[in-house]
Amino acid sequence: MRATLRWAHSDLRTHRGEALFLVLATAGIVVSLLLATALFGYATNPWQRVFTQARGAHVWLHTAPSADTGKLTGLDGVESVTGPYPTASATLASRGARAAVELRGTPEEPSVGRPLLTSGHWLDPANPDGVVLESRLARALLAAPGDTLTLPGTDRTVTVLGVADSAEKRYRPGEQPGLVWAQPSAVGEPRGRVVALRLTDPEDTDYAVQRAVTVLGSGAVSEVSTWKQARAEAQGDNRLLGQVLGLFGLGALVAAGLAVHGAIGTRIRGHLRDISVLKAIGFTPGQVVRVFLIQHLAYALLGALAAAAVVQGLGSRIPGRLGDAVGVWHGLPGHTVALLVVPVTVVLFIGATTGLAAWRAGRVPPVPVPRRAASPGGRLSGAARSALGLRLPPALVLGWHRAFSRRLRSPATVARLALPLLLIVVAMSAWTTIDRFDGRPEQVGLPTSLTVHADSGLTDRAARTVLEDDPQVAAAYPGVEVAALVPGQTATIALRGLGTRQDPYPYSLAEGRAATGRDEAVAGQGLLALLDARVGDWVRITVGDQPQVLHIVGRSIEPENAGRVISTSLDTLRENDPGLGPTLYELQLGPGADPDAVADRLTAAGEGHLDVHAVPNPADGLSPLRGVIVGLIVVLALIGLIELLTAIGGTVREGERDLLALKAIGLSPRQITAITVVSTGCTALVAAILATGLGVPLAHWLIDAQGASSGIGSGIAAGPSAWLLLLLGAAAVAGATALAALPASRAARRRLADTLSAVA
Repeated sequence: MRATLRWAHSDLRTHRGEALFLVLATAGIVVSLLLATALFGYATNPWQRVFTQARGAHVWLHTAPSADTGKLTGLDGVESVTGPYPTASATLASRGARAAVELRGTPEEPSVGRPLLTSGHWLDPANPDGVVLESRLARALLAAPGDTLTLPGTDRTVTVLGVADSAEKRYRPGEQPGLVWAQPSAVGEPRGRVVALRLTDPEDTDYAVQRAVTVLGSGAVSEVSTWKQARAEAQGDNRLLGQVLGLFGLGALVAAGLAVHGAIGTRIRGHLRDISVLKAIGFTPGQVVRVFLIQHLAYALLGALAAAAVVQGLGSRIPGRLGDAVGVWHGLPGHTVALLVVPVTVVLFIGATTGLAAWRAGRVPPVPVPRRAASPGGRLSGAARSALGLRLPPALVLGWHRAFSRRLRSPATVARLALPLLLIVVAMSAWTTIDRFDGRPEQVGLPTSLTVHADSGLTDRAARTVLEDDPQVAAAYPGVEVAALVPGQTATIALRGLGTRQDPYPYSLAEGRAATGRDEAVAGQGLLALLDARVGDWVRITVGDQPQVLHIVGRSIEPENAGRVISTSLDTLRENDPGLGPTLYELQLGPGADPDAVADRLTAAGEGHLDVHAVPNPADGLSPLRGVIVGLIVVLALIGLIELLTAIGGTVREGERDLLALKAIGLSPRQITAITVVSTGCTALVAAILATGLGVPLAHWLIDAQGASSGIGSGIAAGPSAWLLLLLGAAAVAGATALAALPASRAARRRLADTLSAVA
C-alpha cells in the first residue's frame, strides 16, 4: 500500500494542473446539481405546504348567481364542497399602485381552501369594510394590515385587516386578478359566485370538472381553475431554472467522466514501461488499477466535499432567487439526503469511468512489448504527399497528418473535446434566447408594451382619445378577453378579440397565417395541446351559454396563460354579440419610449379611470439564469481544458518516436514544435466545428421543446450570432495552440539519449 501511495504521489506531482482542474470541475458539477435540487424543492414545496395546510380545493368553479351549486354535493368523487361565495370585480389602489381584484364575500373562514394568515387577523363582522389580501396582491399594492385602500371611480375605501397565503392561482398584473376576502356586504351587487370542490382522488380532476359543468349547465359556469394549474403557475420559472441546472450538470458530469477516461488512457500509454516495471517487482493487476482509482477518487471526493460545503455554508447568501431557494431547501425534509446522495453519485460515476480506463493498466504485461516501427495509420496519405509536393509548409502537412492518422484515438479525442464545447454552444443559445425576449419582444409574442383597462366611467371614444394623444403611443389596439369553456367542459381558456380587420393586431406567428377573415383565429401551443388540435382545425368553445365556432388558421407564440389562448379580431366577436365593446387596450410604443413613464402619464390623463400596467415578460423571471449560464460555461471550460491537456500530452508522446526521423530529414526544433502545435490546433478546430454544427440545432430543439411544454410554443429559440460562434472556435484553437507550444518545444529540444530511450 505504501508503494502504491508513493507512486500515486509521484504521478500527482507530475500532473498538478490536471489534478487541480479535475477538482474544480467536479466541484462545479456538484454545485450545479445541488442548486438544481434546491430549485426543484423550492419550486414545489412552498405551494404544496400552503395547499396541504389550507386543505386546498382541487377545483374552483365561477358560476352565475342563479346556479344551483347544491347539486355538486352529490357528485361521485367529491369529498366536500365549500361555498358558494358571492364575487365581484373591482380595482384597488394604494400608494400610486393599482390592481384588478376579485372581491369574495366570505363570512367565515372556509373549511376547504382556507387562507393562511401571514400577518394581521381574519375578517371581523364589526368592521364591514375590512378585507384580507392575498399575499402577492399585498406586495403589489405595498399594503399591510392597517392600511386603507381606495376603489378608484367610487368614494369607497377598505381597510386591510390581514394578509394571507392561498393555494389558488396567484395575482398576475393584466392576467389574473388578485384575491380579496371581504364581508358579503362589502361585495355589493355580486356578478357571480364561486364554489370550491375537494376531491377524493385528485387525479380525476378533469372528469370531476366535466361532471360538475354538466350538472350545473355550461351556461352557468364562466370559469374553471384547478389545483394543477395553480401548482404549475407557482412553480413557474424556478422549475425551469432547476431543469437548466440539472441538464447542464448532468451533461458536464458525462463530459468530465469522458475526460477522466481519456486522461487515464493517455497516461497509461505514456507509462507502459513504468507499469511493466511495477508488475515485474511484484505489483498485482489489482494494485495497478488501485493506483489510478485512488488518485482520481481522491480528486473527485475533494471537489465534491468542497462543493457540498460551499452550498451548505454559503448557498443561502447567493443574491436573488438562487439564494432564496437554497435557504428554503435547507429546511426541507429531504435536504440532508440530497446533500449526501448528489456528491456521492458524482464521485461514484467518476470512479466508474476511472475504473474502466484503469482496467487497461492492469492488463499491461510485465515484459514490455516492443512498439511497432510504424502505426497502421502512420504512412503519409496521398493527399499529404501531394501537399508536400506543392511546397506547403511541412509543419502544416505533418501536423494535420499526425492529428488524424490514428484511426480510433483521433475521433475519440475530437468527440471528448467537442462535448464540452457543444454544451457551451447550448448555454450561449439559452443566453441569446433570453436576450431575444428582452431586446426583440415583438418576435416572441410580446408586440405591445402596456395593457390599459378602462372602467365604465370612460367611453371607448374617450379612452382612445386619451391613449392616442400621448406622443409616444404608436398604436392602441382595442380588445376584450373572456373566459371560455373548451369542448368536453373540462377546463377554461382565454378567448381574446384584439384589433380589427382594418387595423389587425400584430401577432407573432410560428405557423400558419394571420386571422383576417370571418371566424378565423390563431391559437397558442397550450390550447392546441389541450384540445389535441392543430392549425387548420375548427374548434367550438362556449362563453357563458353562447357557443363560438372558430377556424384556427395559425399558431401564435403566447407567453400568457400557459399558451391556453385563442385570439381573433374584435369584429369576429361582435358578430355574435353586436353590443360587445372593448374592455382593454394593448399599446404599442414608439422607439425609445419608457413604458413606466408612459404608464404614469396615461394614468394621470385618465383621471382615475384607466388602469395601466406593463405587459409581463417571461425573461424578467429568468434574470438569475444569466449568472447560472456564466458559471456553467466556466465549469465546461475547465472540463475542456482537462481534455485539451490530455490531448497535448498524447500528441507529444506520440511524436517522440518520430523525433529522430524528423531531425534526420532536416527539420529544425522550431518546425518539429510547429508540427505538434498544428496537430493540437487541428484537433481543436475540428472539435469546434463539430460542436457548432451539432450544438446550434440541439439548442434550438431543446429550447423549443421547453417552450412547447410550457405552452408558449416552439419558435422562440435564438442561436448565437455567427461572429460569437467564430469567437468561440477561435478561442478554442488559440488556447489549444498556446497550451501546446511549451511542451512541444521542450520535447523538440530533448537530448538524443532521452529520445532513444523514449523510442525503445
